[in-house]
Amino acid sequence: MLGLLIIIFTIGVGTFFFLNTERFGKHPSGDRLLKIEQSPHYKNGSFQNLNPTPTLTEGVSYGKVMYEFLFSAKPKTPTTTMPSVKTDLKTLNPDENVLVWMGHSSYFMQVDGKTVLVDPVFSGNASPLSFTTKAYKGTDIYTADDLPEIDFLFLSHDHWDHMDYNTLKQLKPKINKVITGLGNGAHLEYWGFDSDVILEGDWYDTFTFEDRFEVNVTPARHFSGKGFTSAKTLWASFVLKSPNTSIYIGGDSGYDMHFKAIGEKYGPFDLAILENGQYDLKWKYIHMLPGEQFKAAKDLKAKNILPVHSGKFTLANHDWDEPFKKINDYAEQSGIKVTTPMIGEQVNINDSLQQFKPWWNLKTTPK
Repeated sequence: MLGLLIIIFTIGVGTFFFLNTERFGKHPSGDRLLKIEQSPHYKNGSFQNLNPTPTLTEGVSYGKVMYEFLFSAKPKTPTTTMPSVKTDLKTLNPDENVLVWMGHSSYFMQVDGKTVLVDPVFSGNASPLSFTTKAYKGTDIYTADDLPEIDFLFLSHDHWDHMDYNTLKQLKPKINKVITGLGNGAHLEYWGFDSDVILEGDWYDTFTFEDRFEVNVTPARHFSGKGFTSAKTLWASFVLKSPNTSIYIGGDSGYDMHFKAIGEKYGPFDLAILENGQYDLKWKYIHMLPGEQFKAAKDLKAKNILPVHSGKFTLANHDWDEPFKKINDYAEQSGIKVTTPMIGEQVNINDSLQQFKPWWNLKTTPK
């Protein structure tokens, strides 16, 4: 009995110290917390979605989800190196509007002369434990050294697969402005970011910049949290308006009425970047199911969908290539264009005729 108590005590102490390492960031406090408490979306000590949003679908338990994921689910993962190309981001023509997807929800954009980076994760995994949730072989082709100076870094929320401690520490010297939801600045300041570069917004806050650039922080249907506590920081999507382009940056979100409200207020959009992966009926309120991307795009009045949140990590029980196959099947029925580049492939944002091969069907080769 004494030995068991010692083991339990040791595990408890170890967990406590692990959860207090720098990688977990900091909860908002002081003036930042006072500002958060004024938000209409913050109630009873946590942020709330616009509509009731349980993390798991009614009748589903966390125990069942964990058991299935660990023991019974067998999602297909890539058996060989994923195909990719590596666009040199430092030598792009500054007059071109381009996007380069880096796997999962990380992507670089050059829009009307400004450089944009969204939810960068270059550390090889999406977890506080480096040996878990590892990137597929061949997907980590970009590092912080490959990035030019970044005018706008967007961080949609603080989950590990979107706000990566190691990547952000390495990128810090290159970042001019960070745009994120309320509370996330506490993490960033703890990691060494200057408060002057951090812009935190509530849903429907607007930031204006020189050269007629505008960013609107907009709702998403999701949640946040890096440790055992949840919803202390705000999750968000964004509307980026430049002199010649309008882009919706979706972050993580289940389908809901906010897409229509955003479309009516800010649409139409040249491009909507929407999550397409890590879905399951068991958590249908916080991630879109196959086909719902087209409902969202229609609500947003978007001409083109770029699907993300897939192709790099296994976070759900579907096969790695299923999201790409399904969204292309739905695209044939919808009439809305879907842009599916391989990792690193240059997307010309204003080229409505650009086509991409179904690279997920191509045979990959071991390296």
